[in-house]
Amino acid sequence: MTAARVVGMIDKLKLFTTAFLQVTFVSMNVVFISKNLVLPMILTGFLISFLWSSNVRKIAFGGMRDRIYYASGAAIGTYFGYVISHLILTIWL
Repeated sequence: MTAARVVGMIDKLKLFTTAFLQVTFVSMNVVFISKNLVLPMILTGFLISFLWSSNVRKIAFGGMRDRIYYASGAAIGTYFGYVISHLILTIWL
């Protein structure tokens, strides 16, 4: 495996991971809003915007594969955020 291929794979993993994290926080934010939990709502709102500012640049100049990696991370992040937020709620409430 060439060094360029390894770097490309790492870039795809980073894109997947940032999308995963961003949408995880979006899912958590929705749950926190629905439960009127202000502090977690503000924290996840900040994290969503912070990650989004990085993702926009990456995805805007990417190709179709980049969009697929991004969307895959977002899809899995949706479920993960749902699960994590409900675990937090069992502790918080």
